[in-house]
Amino acid sequence: MTQDQNKLDSSERRLLSRRNVLVTMGALPVLTATASVIGASEAAAATAVINPSVQRQTIRGFGGMTHTAWIGDLTAAQRDTAFGTSEGRLGFSVLRIPVPENQANWSRDLATARRAIELGATVIASPWNPPASMVETFVRGSQTNAKRLRYDMYGAYAQHLNNFITHMRNNGVNLYGISVQNEPDYAHDWTWWTPAEMVRFLRENASSIGTRVIAPESFQYLKNISDPILNDSVALANVDIIGAHLYGTSYANFPYPLFKQRGAGKELWMTEVYYPNSSDSADLWPQALDVGEHIHRAMVDAEFQAYIWWYIRRSYGPMREDGQISKRGAVMAQFARFVRPGYVRVDATANPASNVYVSAYRGGSNTVVIVAINKGTSAVSQQFTLANSTASSVSSWLTDASRNVAPQGTTSMSNGSITVTLPARSMTTIVTGVNSSPSPIPTPTPTPTPSPSGSTGPCRVAYTMNSWNNGFTANISITNTGTSTINGWTLVFTLPSGQSITSGWNATYTPSSGQVSARNVGHNSTLAPGATIDIGFQATHTGNTAEPTAFTLNGIPCTVV
Repeated sequence: MTQDQNKLDSSERRLLSRRNVLVTMGALPVLTATASVIGASEAAAATAVINPSVQRQTIRGFGGMTHTAWIGDLTAAQRDTAFGTSEGRLGFSVLRIPVPENQANWSRDLATARRAIELGATVIASPWNPPASMVETFVRGSQTNAKRLRYDMYGAYAQHLNNFITHMRNNGVNLYGISVQNEPDYAHDWTWWTPAEMVRFLRENASSIGTRVIAPESFQYLKNISDPILNDSVALANVDIIGAHLYGTSYANFPYPLFKQRGAGKELWMTEVYYPNSSDSADLWPQALDVGEHIHRAMVDAEFQAYIWWYIRRSYGPMREDGQISKRGAVMAQFARFVRPGYVRVDATANPASNVYVSAYRGGSNTVVIVAINKGTSAVSQQFTLANSTASSVSSWLTDASRNVAPQGTTSMSNGSITVTLPARSMTTIVTGVNSSPSPIPTPTPTPTPSPSGSTGPCRVAYTMNSWNNGFTANISITNTGTSTINGWTLVFTLPSGQSITSGWNATYTPSSGQVSARNVGHNSTLAPGATIDIGFQATHTGNTAEPTAFTLNGIPCTVV
């Protein structure tokens, strides 16, 4: 270990020690379609009602941070573990990387960022310091060498961020967003910004930045840091994502009424945290369930659209130093693998019993994901009912003291309800396909003659686009409306002129523009009758944000809704 690495580890220990002070403030689940007999050690809970038609926030993903300069890069195998979605993977869909102040170091995290993009993740970046030539020192309380960006360098700093965006794009990584400053209000070891300085930069310089702008990334979601942005119409117009960290933030401070009042059209992300501390092993159980409740509260109480851990690989992180998924990681994967980018949180009974926490998400038009956490010491018999919907087969995955995201098989719902035994101190994710009710089921479309590619039934496609100044993301839901299973599929569509795919998820896309073929990947090659899969991609555009008008699945035209 080099002397510089020793210094960095020492700095990390000081930082984590300060933050830890802030932060400190069973059996298989039984799935039945009818009410089950409740045993002596199994408590009954109020019905958890899931209403897929009442939509909340759109989810952008779950993920973590890499910082090669401080702790080394992920290995190739660790990248696949972090961002893969199959069994034994974390399923992360967001990567956060640093913006080094020295341009010579801009490629340090590139290999991991590229692989994350290839596996369908989005990448954001945060700076700790501007280039040294742009910084001045000042006295801040007892700190005599505090750093801040010089006022006359605001324009140059915006160009510095743009240069980093361009460097990453030219090397295969199209950043989803870039922050103005990591933790401007907790900058003992980096650069301080006052709320007024942040607003001034956003007003005068942020409009020139060539991707989504993230601010202010307060270390403790302090509203006096973000309120001035929301209260200034010009600054607010030039920011795209209100970012926050949750070190020591109480659950009572998770809601943000001012953002709900004034943040229309903006996104709300939790861009960094570890929880409940960095001193304990990530494999402690049931302590790891605290992470599950923390994510639940971040989704339900705070209505964040993304949840990003600090280091992906660390003794207290989702991946141990040996590259294996920790208990904290398994808890995160119960969300990340199944609640994918573009899914929407829907209304659900959040706390149907003491120590039971429920959230639900809808993907495309047919998939509903329910995440249920039982922090109690006894099993709970929990009924879930889908309002105004009927469901097909139900699959579930379990994490408890002895298992990590273990598949629990499939069953079916009865009249839109299912009863699940949530083991003591466990976490269960339920995935089901739904159909809206009481709308009548449409008459099946006559099945066309099978093509040589092997399709045996019709299909339906829903295409949802989210665009900004020079780019967009698209989510595509593909439903098999036929009566036979499709084994292996290719979806073909034509992108309008000027649009070009830069990354994608849940499918492989070739070529990047013109007539595109999206082919299945390993985990979604089979499409059962009535089943829906969600795929998507990120792309650039030159002003044309039109949507594709036609889709074929294995050569057979699909209905577009």
